[in-house]
Amino acid sequence: MKTFFRNNGLSIVFLLLFILTLAGQVVFGFEEHNKELLQQGASSVDFSIYLTSGHFLQSTFENWESEFLQMALFVMLTIFLQQKGSSESKDFDKPQEVDREPSPAAKDAPWPVKKGGLILAFYKHSLTIVLFLLFMLFFAVHFYGSLKDENQELSLKGLPLETAGSYIGDSRFWFESFQNWQSEFLSVFAIVILSIYLRQIGSSQSKPVDAPNMETGE
Repeated sequence: MKTFFRNNGLSIVFLLLFILTLAGQVVFGFEEHNKELLQQGASSVDFSIYLTSGHFLQSTFENWESEFLQMALFVMLTIFLQQKGSSESKDFDKPQEVDREPSPAAKDAPWPVKKGGLILAFYKHSLTIVLFLLFMLFFAVHFYGSLKDENQELSLKGLPLETAGSYIGDSRFWFESFQNWQSEFLSVFAIVILSIYLRQIGSSQSKPVDAPNMETGE
């Protein structure tokens, strides 16, 4: 077990943090949703109903959507763009290991590399592809949840319901999206710029403490 945690500690800790914070969101989101329903003169819902409600789906997946959009764009843009001095950037003045073509003869090469052909062509871009696919999936669920929550509010007020076609241009939906996207892009900008001048000894996301500010890459 010690060896397993040593080899997988980073992913284990972040998975546990995700589970704990998601649980916190669900508990307090459930309370908040029922409080809003009672204030509007409607009946409260039980826990199982809440987990399929627009309130839960919208609030959860609008966050997941923005995270995967940020990661997908960051992975893709670091192929073509450089930030001089950042530990998060490639150094375009030096050959980079990540740019070399894969060799099926490499020791312990993943099976798609050994297979070659279309499988290898996909594998070479698989990280970006999967991140963008997850973004699109979560974007769709966010849209569905937001529409469902909006229609519940309209129904309680006795107003006409929104259709998917009309809601795709609704200000509420895009406000939900952009308020999350901008925060993700700000956080990436911050780590890219701050890693030029600041250090964290022991972290793979930082340059060595004694590295020059304008040294690019980890």
